[in-house]
Amino acid sequence: MTDMSIAQAEPVLVAIDISKARHEVLIAVPGKKRRRRLTVLNQLDDFNRLTAALSKYGHPVRVAFEATGNYHRALAFHLGSAGFEVKLVSSVALARTREALHNSWDKNDPKDAQVILHMMQIGNEQFYHDPLLSGTNDIQELSKTHDMVSRSKTELWHRVLTHYPLPGSACLHA
Repeated sequence: MTDMSIAQAEPVLVAIDISKARHEVLIAVPGKKRRRRLTVLNQLDDFNRLTAALSKYGHPVRVAFEATGNYHRALAFHLGSAGFEVKLVSSVALARTREALHNSWDKNDPKDAQVILHMMQIGNEQFYHDPLLSGTNDIQELSKTHDMVSRSKTELWHRVLTHYPLPGSACLHA
């Protein structure tokens, strides 16, 4: 009888701390002790440079980040469309893990990338569904628009009910 062995390539782990203008990237390659650190600007040229660098490793790539406003959406879409596995890290879990590992609540971007990488290594990550890649972007945008219209309508109705003048309008009770 033959002995079957199915070897699955260990993924390259990529932890990204997202910010408005630039992202701090920490790359852990299987079998290597040293980690590679990159700074990626929030521009397509840098996204392409990162994608090319990750593709050269010849391993599957798993990327994780903490969602920050909407700044993560462009990079997450680019990495997801390049075929990389994209994951999400909870902001609360990141803060608690950072506090436990470093015995401090003090925060900086390279430290956050290290904590995200640690969370990836222990499997503490969530699914990330990109709205464009999964085909739900139209529904999401309609939902956000509906929410804004509903809030504006409610705000207007409350102003009318409480007799407060609208901003920019002349006061009628003067």
